[in-house]
Amino acid sequence: MKNTNWIKLMSSSEFAERVKTCNTVIVPTGATEVYGPHLPLGTDTLVAAKISELVSERVNAMISPVLEVGESRSLGMFPGTLWLTPEVWTGAARDITLSLMKWGFKNFMYINGHAGNVPLVGHFVRDLQDQHGIKCAQIDWWRFVQDKAIGICDNTGWMAHGHASECGTSVMLHLYPELVDFSKAERVEAQRIGFVRDSDFVTYVSFNQTTPNGILGDATVGTAEKGKLIIQKSVDRIVEYMKTEFGC
Repeated sequence: MKNTNWIKLMSSSEFAERVKTCNTVIVPTGATEVYGPHLPLGTDTLVAAKISELVSERVNAMISPVLEVGESRSLGMFPGTLWLTPEVWTGAARDITLSLMKWGFKNFMYINGHAGNVPLVGHFVRDLQDQHGIKCAQIDWWRFVQDKAIGICDNTGWMAHGHASECGTSVMLHLYPELVDFSKAERVEAQRIGFVRDSDFVTYVSFNQTTPNGILGDATVGTAEKGKLIIQKSVDRIVEYMKTEFGC
């Protein structure tokens, strides 16, 4: 059998043998959207996939194919950004889950690299849990890592954890340094209140009204060492949860 946890890399017979002793699956989801001038459009997807690999190496879990396009309509003014409507995305994610359930998976960990997808998962997993007795959990990756980055990032708040800023740049510098053009990293203050939710009201503006290039925060202080430490703490926590709650 190949040394892989990716379902897409297994033959049908290899999968059939593995699923006899594995009822936990990791479902990575991401986006294809602007992520500053220095990071690839697929950053959310690439990170979700790599974190899924790192986790699966330490638990008994397989990895489903990645859902690579997300609910990214608010970033649609930036070149290269793709998006699915909430209805289409939810339907696809639900059908993937139902397909996996057919082959005996009982525990589902959604490692979600894009904030726009996060509420959509809840729209279908609650019903599936109630109807079929499965267990589901979700990692909202860029929010999940925020407390893990305390004492590691130089900045706090949006300067550290805004879009394509210190944390995101650091994670990518560690995981995919060959895909980062650090010479284009910038520090960008939000141009308009609303998206960053630091007022009394949540408003709905296009992302290009908040940032000229997809960065919100300080990408210039990102380092691979910071990314390594953040990922180590985060993966440890996910593994701990899955072993405790899923018994894998």
